[in-house]
Amino acid sequence: MNGGFRSVHPSVALLYYAGLLLFAMLLFHPLYLLTELTAVAILLLLQGQGRPLLRGLPFYLLMAGSVAVLNPLFSHRGSHILFYFLDQPITLEAILYGLMMMVVLLTLFIVFISYNYTVTTDKFMYLFAAAAPKSALLTLMAIRFVPLFQRRLHQITLIQRIRGIDVGTGNLRKRMRDGMTLLKVLLTWSLEEALQTADSMKARGFGLRKRSAYAIYKLDRRDVALLAILAVCGLIVLGGWLQGYGKIEIYPRMKPVQFGGGEATCFIGFCLFALTPLWLEGREKWLWRSSQRNVYLSATPIKTGPHLMSSRSR
Repeated sequence: MNGGFRSVHPSVALLYYAGLLLFAMLLFHPLYLLTELTAVAILLLLQGQGRPLLRGLPFYLLMAGSVAVLNPLFSHRGSHILFYFLDQPITLEAILYGLMMMVVLLTLFIVFISYNYTVTTDKFMYLFAAAAPKSALLTLMAIRFVPLFQRRLHQITLIQRIRGIDVGTGNLRKRMRDGMTLLKVLLTWSLEEALQTADSMKARGFGLRKRSAYAIYKLDRRDVALLAILAVCGLIVLGGWLQGYGKIEIYPRMKPVQFGGGEATCFIGFCLFALTPLWLEGREKWLWRSSQRNVYLSATPIKTGPHLMSSRSR
């Protein structure tokens, strides 16, 4: 299904996700980070991507949670000492900083999930192939390698398990030997396909002349309006960040969080930026349900009973 936010121009989606990544790294404030995390998570749920999100959530929580746990153990900065662990002070500032970094990592993980679903490979090539075709192709191939290797390694493992080659059984020496065998098969398969791809590209004349491009995406009025809204809201947030808004100071001593008029303006602009795709998805679902309800009402026959006919005849 390509409705809602997936139906917008690729430049709109690229601007949105680039802004989310930039704000996740610049705005070190729990209110902004939690707002962005919630907005992207709801967007994935509205797009029907709740199952992939839940499937990868334990790994993301493990990676992000490790930062929250390790930061107080290695960083002892801060003036509020809570307790001592192995003769090392555990400070309140270090715990809060670790929690903030955990939210930042979770936000980045979920943003990349939403990006991979919305900005497909054809959209990526459309955006960058005309300006830098070789760089775009190499980037796309590099991004493709990780899931491709995972699928191939799973297939190789299932096939080699029939021959008794399994990294999950036997002693350590046997597991290492079987693991190297699986890795050798994987690399051989990948290199062989790479040679075939190179020969196919050479036979088709890749790189002999300037590459032509076919544009299948057109900017309409909605896309222009969305670009303007995202650009204005993004500039408001960046201007507020330059003024010191959207940031809290934890080290060396945590300062109280203040929320004045300038901070409110910056936060409103950030909310408009982050929640714009949710409005598109909600509007798409509302129109779909309205059309289905109208179709159902128009297809429902009007029931007439015998008593109505008899009352009319009398």
